[in-house]
Amino acid sequence: MEKTFTPKVIIQVFVFIVLIPFLPIFITGDWGWLEAWIYALINIFAFLISRVLAFKKHPDLLKERAKMTEHDDAKSWDKVLSRIVGLGGGLMPLMAGLDIRGGWSNYAFSWGWKSVAILVIVLGFAFSTWALLENRFFSGVVRIQTERGHHVVDGGPYAWVRHPGYAGALFAYFAIPILFDSLYTFGVVTLFAIVLIIRTSLEDRTLQAELPGYAEFTKRTRYRLFPGIW
Repeated sequence: MEKTFTPKVIIQVFVFIVLIPFLPIFITGDWGWLEAWIYALINIFAFLISRVLAFKKHPDLLKERAKMTEHDDAKSWDKVLSRIVGLGGGLMPLMAGLDIRGGWSNYAFSWGWKSVAILVIVLGFAFSTWALLENRFFSGVVRIQTERGHHVVDGGPYAWVRHPGYAGALFAYFAIPILFDSLYTFGVVTLFAIVLIIRTSLEDRTLQAELPGYAEFTKRTRYRLFPGIW
């Protein structure tokens, strides 16, 4: 526990559960913005619940994720892509806040659409959390975790798609612009999706080449992110 919750990790947690979720409110100064509060609270509770459950089920996984920038055997390309993906999670609420403050989109979705968006965000985060709980090798970087007995996980959401954590995130992120009435945020989400698809492709190739049994797993679970498509 002491080694896991270092000052660096505590700062990272503060950024992810306080600073980033509340960016739209900080930027606009609108503390009565209901949609922004809903977004922030969903993010905070999703983060806390997923980490508490993960710690109970796989205590060593949080330590693995906390040290993601320190692994020498992480793939060189993922040292770049993992940071871009992490940055993307902050750019979406940042863009939404700037958009609303500047009045660029000047568009309002109905609460019917926003209700659907809220449901999609919750389900997307829940699906990613399921993947986190199912897979004790759910690292923040792409590497073969030999010292942790890395092996193929094919249960739970992994029976549907090979990278359910990414799939759940994409599912949720495309609903964020609707909740915020921010058409410009769709651009950021699209760029994020492209980077995540590239990362998924490279990670899948790495696992097929280096993780025993993964090539056989791809024959059982055929699709990487999108069932019936890819």
